[in-house]
Amino acid sequence: MTLQNRVLPTGEIVAIAARGTFTGNRGILHDDQRRLGTARWRHKAWIVCALQFKGIRRVPMTPGRWTELFFLDEAVALAAGHRPCAYCRRAAFNAFRSAWTNSTTAEPSAPEMDAVLHKSRVRRDRTQIRRKTRAEDLPPGAFILWHGTPHLVTEEAIHPYSSEGYGPILTRPSGPVTVLTPAPNVAALAGGYRPQLHQSATAAIT
Repeated sequence: MTLQNRVLPTGEIVAIAARGTFTGNRGILHDDQRRLGTARWRHKAWIVCALQFKGIRRVPMTPGRWTELFFLDEAVALAAGHRPCAYCRRAAFNAFRSAWTNSTTAEPSAPEMDAVLHKSRVRRDRTQIRRKTRAEDLPPGAFILWHGTPHLVTEEAIHPYSSEGYGPILTRPSGPVTVLTPAPNVAALAGGYRPQLHQSATAAIT
């Protein structure tokens, strides 16, 4: 049974067989039959977690336990509105908070970041908040919608997203583009945070 627990950079949670390189948490979103309900979050702390931590083994969508969501990589998780977990990814969390501080001049707590992010990532009808920005102003690690398809932005190029990985690099566009990554996460990227990318993107970069 393919579970509905893979998160796309466009915000949807879908049922696909492809594996992710990160997991995440928004609370208990599934029922006793391991099916996703209508809720897409139970709290504002949308976090990105490591797949492996201290040898803990989890069965995805165990009844009564938090719903394990999965992402191709950390850039996808940031686009979906998540931020690094302060427990299993403490170093990443500290780096993210420092980058956030670099952009805002205020060092926030985790709940403060979550509150700001929640207002910027999703509407009441659960649709993703998107906005227009000049492509030239976007930092590496952000996601844009380009010709109807999500693309990862890197220093010199963009990479088309698929559930299995990134496609061949394309010339980075100029002018207004639709940005998928919430503004606070874009600010953290601009402040110096560098998400861990899927090998299909890093191989193309190198």
